[in-house]
Amino acid sequence: MLTILFDGVAYGMLLFVLACGLAVTLGLMNFVNLAHGVFAMGGGYITALLMNRAGVPFLATLPLAFLIPALAGLVLERLLYRWLYGASQLDQVLLTIGLVLMAVPAFDYFLTDQAQQIHLPAYLEGRIEFHGVSLGAYRLFLILVCGLIAALLQIFLVSTRFGAQLRAAVDDPRVAAGLGVDVERLFAVAFATGSGLAGLGGALAADVVGGVDPNFPIKFMVSFLIVVAIGGSRGIAGAFFGALLLGVLDVAGKYYFPSIGAFIIYAVMVTTLILRPQGLFAKGGA
Repeated sequence: MLTILFDGVAYGMLLFVLACGLAVTLGLMNFVNLAHGVFAMGGGYITALLMNRAGVPFLATLPLAFLIPALAGLVLERLLYRWLYGASQLDQVLLTIGLVLMAVPAFDYFLTDQAQQIHLPAYLEGRIEFHGVSLGAYRLFLILVCGLIAALLQIFLVSTRFGAQLRAAVDDPRVAAGLGVDVERLFAVAFATGSGLAGLGGALAADVVGGVDPNFPIKFMVSFLIVVAIGGSRGIAGAFFGALLLGVLDVAGKYYFPSIGAFIIYAVMVTTLILRPQGLFAKGGA
């Protein structure tokens, strides 16, 4: 039981890092970025290719898995996304889903449709026995790293001047600009940060999901949205607890009810949207 809980928490932490960038763009900036998974796929490919073709150590690839998708997100924000901040959500969905449908065949053409595998270093493989509980070394690594990311991101968005300015810019960009806030710079940095976190999540997830392939954004798009829907889209804390809940339910469901395990998280999502559409961990009304 404790092993299942541990694996569920580790998977939930991974879901959080994968989805927290979407919580930033969708929850804080009110922009529906369905292309979020493309940046996660990019981070996974960066780690896999650097390890397999250049012999770069796993940990050394992680900064690049963050920085390169962050730069890509910054470029796309400047070229495309910023023109749709005031547009309808349908327009945002059509643009970003179009980017997904363009990215999938592009990655397929240049990198083939074969899943890119990564090989973890020896110190992250195997299991650790702790008071009779078998803990996966990489799962423990995920919990520590993703927990640190969650704490730093919460502090960054809630307890810093940047976070306060970002929330003000989202609530009323005209007033914020009138007070001297550089709204365009804030949104560009927020998008870049969300894209970089997606890339880092994709790199960390590559081993857990059995490798990364061109269909990664499509396979996990619904998972990102479920995390935000259940946790609430108005903050990072809601996405964090929502991801933990989903991780535990998903692992436990697949263990105890293999035939319908994957159905459980969708049932939780539907129930949440009916009874508490603002999210289980969100404050205020819908």
